[in-house]
Amino acid sequence: MKSHFEKKKEVLLIMEGTYPYNTGGVSTWAHSLCQKLDDFDFTLYSINGNFETKLKYNLSDNVKNIIQVPLWSLEEPQSYIHYGKEYYKVVRKKEQTSDIVVAEKFVPIFKRLVVSVLNETYKISDIDAIFKDMWQFFQQYDYETTMKNKYIWQVFKDVIHDFSIKQKTVHISLQDITIGMRWFFHFLLPISIDIPKKDISHITLSGFPVIPALILNYKYNTPIVVTEHGVYIRERLIAISASDYSYFLKDLLIKFSECITRLVYYKADKILSVNKFNKTWEVMYGADPAKIEVIYNGIDHNEFKPRPKPKHLQNVPTVVAAARIFELKDIITMIKSCAVVKREISNVKYIIYGNKDAVPEYTEKCEALIIEMGLQDNFVLAGFHDQPHLIYSEGDISILTSISEGFPYTVIESMSCGVPVVSTDVGGVTEAIDESTGFVCKPKDHEDIGEKVIKLLKDEKLRNLMGENSRKKVLENFTIKTFTDAYAHVYKSMTTKKDIRIVGRPQNREVKNHSLT
Repeated sequence: MKSHFEKKKEVLLIMEGTYPYNTGGVSTWAHSLCQKLDDFDFTLYSINGNFETKLKYNLSDNVKNIIQVPLWSLEEPQSYIHYGKEYYKVVRKKEQTSDIVVAEKFVPIFKRLVVSVLNETYKISDIDAIFKDMWQFFQQYDYETTMKNKYIWQVFKDVIHDFSIKQKTVHISLQDITIGMRWFFHFLLPISIDIPKKDISHITLSGFPVIPALILNYKYNTPIVVTEHGVYIRERLIAISASDYSYFLKDLLIKFSECITRLVYYKADKILSVNKFNKTWEVMYGADPAKIEVIYNGIDHNEFKPRPKPKHLQNVPTVVAAARIFELKDIITMIKSCAVVKREISNVKYIIYGNKDAVPEYTEKCEALIIEMGLQDNFVLAGFHDQPHLIYSEGDISILTSISEGFPYTVIESMSCGVPVVSTDVGGVTEAIDESTGFVCKPKDHEDIGEKVIKLLKDEKLRNLMGENSRKKVLENFTIKTFTDAYAHVYKSMTTKKDIRIVGRPQNREVKNHSLT
């Protein structure tokens, strides 16, 4: 613990669409970190689609501030959120941002970025330099006025036109160009927002949320830590490939996302993975293996502990899950596995706890499939549960059917409760589940998943043995103390100059701010 007179080190914890406004595995991780690391103070930098008003968590005393950046709101965030800059300075920046300034000072920077991304003709150090130049420009000039300027639109169109000539088979519509420009506008928006000095920037994914960390690094040489949960770029590739975008837009978004991921790994002083599986992807996108360390998620085993099954379910073969209802959790496969189980165990009941509002269209698709397969009495989308430690005791087993994961909390929470898991083989699942603690199946294989559920529901002796082994494995490997001790060590090493190791690049010098503001 810090002495009364010793100032705590300050961490900027940067998230996208998760803590503290939404629940899920990353939010659970962030909440545990903030609650348990008493020697550090946290500022939460929350990037969301729109402005959020309701916290989903009771924040600990060492969370000192929340900086919220709604990327996709109708108005620029600075127009209705105070980021510490006096109003007259905001106005002055707009007044200074003339057509001549944009054309002469920013168009060359922006063109370098778009050309580099589209043609993949860059060294990652060049991308770093481009972002630094953009940040320096927006120290003095207004973001919205710049990005909506006619010269920016023109150069964006020209670069894409040149690209289309080289790629003769690619059809690019005016709508494609408009959507692409909109992406650049919104994804880059945080570069215009000032952040108070912090001792560490900690990003929770290797994507666009790196921008506030870059700002602190350019301005104060603040070290950057990234924790990789599910591999961001892998999940982006899955989502983009399944989208309805045109070929050009898919190609653009993939290239832009890959560029940013490489930048994250290049700039990070430490890359913390929640499993060993992620390392292959990280190295493939340029991460230095010497920067990578695995820190498994940890849970409070005194809270997640074996409990008696509720009386109303004691004679019902029950499968539980904690999962937000959206595509990556592949609830469709879970529903189909229930139909497989029902063929042999007619009164089986699946109870799925999780937010049904994350992707309403997907929830509707799941509800329609439940009706189509005649599973209304067997499969329940029960909605959000505010006491997750009580979920698992309702089931004889738990289930996870995701197509992508990091190191899922639901697996180790269930194991800690003495409830064995049937899971898909994704992320670091096999680093928690082995043949003594549960079953692992291929993603989307509802027949095999269903067969493994049947085996465990019918074999009480095996189920109990796996439950005991699961609890033991958590106690030995995945406790909250192990988790927080590891992060405390990393934070302390990052804030002790002699322990900082920046591989492959020199220390950045502090950039003096010559802004008129």
